[in-house]
Amino acid sequence: MGVGVLVDALDAQDDTLTVGIPFGERVKLGVDDAYASFSQQKIEGLIRRAGLRYPGAELRSLDRVEERRIDRGVIAELGACGFIARHENVVFQGFTGSGKTYLGSALAKAACQHRYRAHYIRMPDLEEGWLNAIDKPGGKEKFLRKYTAYQMMVVDEWLLDPPSEQARGMLLELFERRYDTAATVFCTQYARKDWHQRLGGDVHADAIMDRIVHRAIWVETGELNMREHAARQV
Repeated sequence: MGVGVLVDALDAQDDTLTVGIPFGERVKLGVDDAYASFSQQKIEGLIRRAGLRYPGAELRSLDRVEERRIDRGVIAELGACGFIARHENVVFQGFTGSGKTYLGSALAKAACQHRYRAHYIRMPDLEEGWLNAIDKPGGKEKFLRKYTAYQMMVVDEWLLDPPSEQARGMLLELFERRYDTAATVFCTQYARKDWHQRLGGDVHADAIMDRIVHRAIWVETGELNMREHAARQV
């Protein structure tokens, strides 16, 4: 927090409210206001840089939770972001339009509000980024360092298309590096039983899943199409 932020906070104080308050107390109030402003600016910066699909998503604003059979207690616990400190993963699994992307965005936003570095990316974009990186000197390592550094990462459209052989190698290395150091959130249509085959059905699939599923919190988002529901409200 810079001195300029404190000066701005002192200038913004209402003289009619601070009359009679000793200067030292006014400075303390200014420091509190400046810190709050600095903290809010930092959080807004984290949210902006996270690249969320739905920046306005909020866990407390989930719609039709009971009808979708989503456990509010689980969502509240996830919103506290303890899973990030424990380096656990989260899987939002459900039908097309069931709100997986919204949940992933809302959880990443909660992580930013807890001052974690979060990032949202679609699986096709992650794979495309890898293909672009491998043709550049040092590109592979730079790519892996970038996506290992996020304390919480949302991978949307997980396994929507089976990853290529090159992408499977990247996923194994990436999740090996993130294992026990960071948290990853997966948004997918596919149940756990389908993952192995979509990951190639070989030892790479075994290894990738081994670094994901054993420390994962699974949340089923149901069959209700929330896009269709939202369209009816217009």
